Amino acid sequence: MPRAALGGLGFPREATAPPTVGVEEEFVLADRYSRAAVYRSPSVVYAARAHLGAPHATPELSRSQVETVSAVCRTAGELQSEIRRLRGGAAAAAAEYDCLLVPSGTAVLGRSGPPPLLDQARYRDLQRRFGPVTHDQGVNSCHVHVGVAEREEAVLAVNHVRGWMPLLLALTANSPYSDGADTGYASWRSMVWSRWPSAGPPPYLRGAAHHDRVVDQLVATGAAMDPAMVYWHVRPSPHLPTIEVRVADVLPDSASTAAYALLVRALVGHAVEVVRAGERAPEVSDLLLRAACWRAARYGATGTLPAAHTLECAPTAVGRLIEELWKRVEPHLSRYGDDSRVGDWLSDAHLAGVAGHARQRRVAERYEGRLQAVVDDLAVEAP
Repeated sequence: MPRAALGGLGFPREATAPPTVGVEEEFVLADRYSRAAVYRSPSVVYAARAHLGAPHATPELSRSQVETVSAVCRTAGELQSEIRRLRGGAAAAAAEYDCLLVPSGTAVLGRSGPPPLLDQARYRDLQRRFGPVTHDQGVNSCHVHVGVAEREEAVLAVNHVRGWMPLLLALTANSPYSDGADTGYASWRSMVWSRWPSAGPPPYLRGAAHHDRVVDQLVATGAAMDPAMVYWHVRPSPHLPTIEVRVADVLPDSASTAAYALLVRALVGHAVEVVRAGERAPEVSDLLLRAACWRAARYGATGTLPAAHTLECAPTAVGRLIEELWKRVEPHLSRYGDDSRVGDWLSDAHLAGVAGHARQRRVAERYEGRLQAVVDDLAVEAP
């Protein structure tokens, strides 16, 4: 996300314009003939920058990945148009090199991760320090930035948001297949990403000074190379005045991505509101949050999940958790006219045949296990 564009913007203390929101999406590059992951990102990113503008297309850890970075948006219409523009431009660039742009958390066919790593100094340093942990890390997520100008507020708001990460992961799980096999998980991406020693739920943070001390200690241990490598599911951005929610798989279509991002904005809005009211978040342990996220990755939005926004963390039907979330976010969604769009997506994401992981398996079943059909179903159409 362009750094200067978000400077100084966030949740105002009086209702004015909608808070800023931006989205980063990562994609697999698949060969248009075999549908297996291919290592062509340097060429595709170069072409995508010509289509989209240099700030809006970037490489990632693996040469089989492309990332798009949105402009800063305020309205649902702006956001969805921007996501469509970015996906279309990146898909057109991929087509120039006989690739498909595939929004799946993992490569359905072929190995997406290193080797080879992108030939940049940072990624070479990663491989030297973390060794085989870097293998298979060509996984694709969706990051949502919501503007929160005051850092102390942002850190305290993260405490209120962290308990909802298992549900958000369950709703966005979109990576059941990897390297040609069904993993049995709804989000295999999240399991692969959790191998990083700095990844997972954030700790309960008592303020900005506590946050900075924890991050400095992580860097000092060698578990993170720098603050940018603190890969928590939700964090105050290390370089922008935003809260960044990083828990989701990349979603299968632009409408779902936009609805999910608007839901995240509303959740952050609620969190900032209760921080300003002096409400403390429940101090749920990191270990229980990690366990809840494992269950979300394993089963998606079916059955039950621990109610990780409460101290009890009692097993609760996913539908009931959605209702509890809705109570918190609906006022913020309605304020900006986003309630119908997000409500429809939540209902769809909770249905067994509509969530990303279920959609992939349904297509595979329809085509008698032929996973090339799954890639074709997901591939973004070039304009």
